[in-house]
Amino acid sequence: MTAPLHEARPSGAGRALPDTQQGMRRRNLARVLHAVSAEGSLSRAAVASRIGLTRAAVSTLVDELIRWGLLEELGPERPGRVGRPGSALAVSGRGPAGIGAEIGVDHLAVCAVDLRGEVRARAVRRGVNRGRAPQPVIEELTALIQQVVAEAERAELWPAGLAVAVPGLVARDGRTVVRAPNLDWHDTDLGPLLPAHGPLTVDNEANFGALAELWLGAGTPGDFLHVSAEIGIGAAIVVDGRLLRGTRGFAGELGHVPVRPDGPSCPCGSRGCLEQYAGEEAVLRAAGLEPRDDRVGLLAERAEAGDERVRSALRDAGTALGIALTGAVNLLDPETVVLGGALADLSPWLLPALDTELTGRTAGPACPVTVSPLGPQGPLLGAAHSVVRAVLDDPAVVAERS
Repeated sequence: MTAPLHEARPSGAGRALPDTQQGMRRRNLARVLHAVSAEGSLSRAAVASRIGLTRAAVSTLVDELIRWGLLEELGPERPGRVGRPGSALAVSGRGPAGIGAEIGVDHLAVCAVDLRGEVRARAVRRGVNRGRAPQPVIEELTALIQQVVAEAERAELWPAGLAVAVPGLVARDGRTVVRAPNLDWHDTDLGPLLPAHGPLTVDNEANFGALAELWLGAGTPGDFLHVSAEIGIGAAIVVDGRLLRGTRGFAGELGHVPVRPDGPSCPCGSRGCLEQYAGEEAVLRAAGLEPRDDRVGLLAERAEAGDERVRSALRDAGTALGIALTGAVNLLDPETVVLGGALADLSPWLLPALDTELTGRTAGPACPVTVSPLGPQGPLLGAAHSVVRAVLDDPAVVAERS
């Protein structure tokens, strides 16, 4: 059975538009908006040249996008060009914004990203969420969302949608957390608990991290395996520039791949899972350290200072991670593996042991491993940018909602 491929949940990103005259118009509006977004600024003539439409057709589409507040005119292009100067266009820094939120085991975070991809507002709350009922956690998250939305509105932005990253399995309805072992949440529909700020998408944090890497990472290929970690370890598979979700949408649970079947029990109900050897808490235990707010910073600080017990714990974590990744690499044959989240900050001490395992166990040529420049910010940025992408992919929805 071929597993479904999707870029995002039902927020609208990547959805197929009907093959009608109206559908063609909507696709052309998206092509114009994407062209300007990719370049930063372009004239109407330059847009027409890039997307293969007549200048007259592009001018009509541009006028609509300006009227909806998605494009703005910057004035005449730079002097010195032959002929009449065109008016440069840019994606508006006002109007729709993507609201991204993240529910972590030890934090909550929210940000607003405009259509230019700039973070315009951000709020974070540190505190343990493990074992807490969903409602009080969502109430605190809602307060942060309202704070960020209010700040965005002062910058003449309005929420085009809300996307929430969670550390667990999410149903295909894009709202229900089926199971989040590290939060101890089961079958929780977040839709009724969250504020209404346009279309809602809830997805696994590793998926949003991978999308952020795809959209924002410099030189990231269209086929890669993205691995991120905090308390738990998640992975996401990108094939031909789209997420491979699996039949039920649960693909990528690398943290619950057993690396030692007779190992310690895991909150998921199994034993010897990767998280029990390479998750943040597992590494801290092995290093003999007490947790603090910045666990990754503590590990990196001690490793940098030459603490051999910490370095040994990180080497063991790298070994376990390499064993788990070997199975995924042999099965999927990705172009590269990308380490994100906490793993990015600890990569100097994880990578040697990880590379040793991959090189020695992979059936084919060694798969390169790169480190994400986004680090722990990936899931939050991916969530917000998924809303932005939905607008870029179908800008007509802005007019329909106004």
